[in-house]
Amino acid sequence: MKKTTKRKTLILLSIGILIIATSQVCSYYFALPDLARGSFMGIGVGLLLTALIFGNMKPARR
Repeated sequence: MKKTTKRKTLILLSIGILIIATSQVCSYYFALPDLARGSFMGIGVGLLLTALIFGNMKPARR
């Protein structure tokens, strides 16, 4: 699989965190079924792991 660019990695991280936070807020205000809560958490964690594993986050050389 190709390495993703740093911009795409940051976008995936942002979306993953946003999905997890949204599911937490929605489950606080609404009664979500366990399937919906688990699906949102799984998608969010999957995006975070994908960004961390396949991301191009190499530090800049001096």
